[in-house]
Amino acid sequence: MTNRHRQKYITRLLIGLAFFSCGMMIVYYLALTNSRPDEWYLWVFGSIMLINGGVLLLGSAVIHKVKSDLIRKQKSKDQSSSSKKYEFE
Repeated sequence: MTNRHRQKYITRLLIGLAFFSCGMMIVYYLALTNSRPDEWYLWVFGSIMLINGGVLLLGSAVIHKVKSDLIRKQKSKDQSSSSKKYEFE
């Protein structure tokens, strides 16, 4: 049986890193080029949305990683307690 939280962790981590990286590339692009003043606001809005979306997805990935680890720890604890239970009978 697969752990859904582990799958969500991996996908959200990769998507979050991609969003964050794209947002930072837009910021670097704006810093290195001379864009027109009316275009500047659109680029900044796009970079803010990408960076915030990336941070949100990275935070969600961390939460799913913790849940995945707790599920794995609980399963190993249950398996070890069930094997000890049968040893004493």
